[in-house]
Amino acid sequence: MNVSVIIPAYKAALTIGRTLASITTQSLKPTEVIVVDDGSEDGTFEAAEALKGKMNGIELKVFSQKNLGAGAARNRAIKESTGDWLAFLDADDEWLPEKLAISMNVIEKKNLTLFAHNYISIDSADEILVDCAARYHAADDPYIGLYRKGFIATSTVVVRREAVVSAGGFDETLATAQDFDLWLKILKKKEAIFQVAQDALTHYYISPGSITSHTKRRLDCSLRIARRHAISKADLRYRIIAVHYEAIRAALSHGQLFMSIRYLLVLPGRWLAGFF
Repeated sequence: MNVSVIIPAYKAALTIGRTLASITTQSLKPTEVIVVDDGSEDGTFEAAEALKGKMNGIELKVFSQKNLGAGAARNRAIKESTGDWLAFLDADDEWLPEKLAISMNVIEKKNLTLFAHNYISIDSADEILVDCAARYHAADDPYIGLYRKGFIATSTVVVRREAVVSAGGFDETLATAQDFDLWLKILKKKEAIFQVAQDALTHYYISPGSITSHTKRRLDCSLRIARRHAISKADLRYRIIAVHYEAIRAALSHGQLFMSIRYLLVLPGRWLAGFF
């Protein structure tokens, strides 16, 4: 099964080697890896380019563009890809050796459109198992559960290329959460079948400059996506509460007490707006 690995990279000179090395150890090798350097100034492009010929027989393609964001970098990589399947991996994360083998085995057996799984979140010395599969299995309707709780992590996803292209790819106007928006676009189609498995096959590294640390920006984009894909008013109101809860927790974790209070104060008005 033809798999292209899609890697957007921004200021990843110190981590791209670890990420690419995790691909070379896969028991099931992908056809190609496409890295798109999104306007980095730290030598990310050169660090990736230097690893060509050291990929254990896997073709490595490296491109660069001006800084347009992760969505645009992923779209460029998809455009350059040739595989029937796309596996996403961020430039500071890594896969365990059986990631692709397990993913493609389940996809083939169950004829899936998209497959994802649990992951291990690593923050400094702390390692936490993030149980995405529990949320998936807890939902009576997996799509509504996904909309409400957002349990698909990008670096765990393998998806049909055709489904990504027909959905229009990543929305480049979204500064963050473009991945969540795309999964909702793809999986709203009745014929699209997806699964989130218990296997923890990705190490997800949290750094101070990571996109997930930009709390206000993430909240704003998440609200846009919530309104865009609202299934019902009840689901929209649930999602509004959920994204504000995430923002409050993130602000508190970064010592931003004032911002957490601000997010709490604006919540009632936004929640009430979900009735109209």
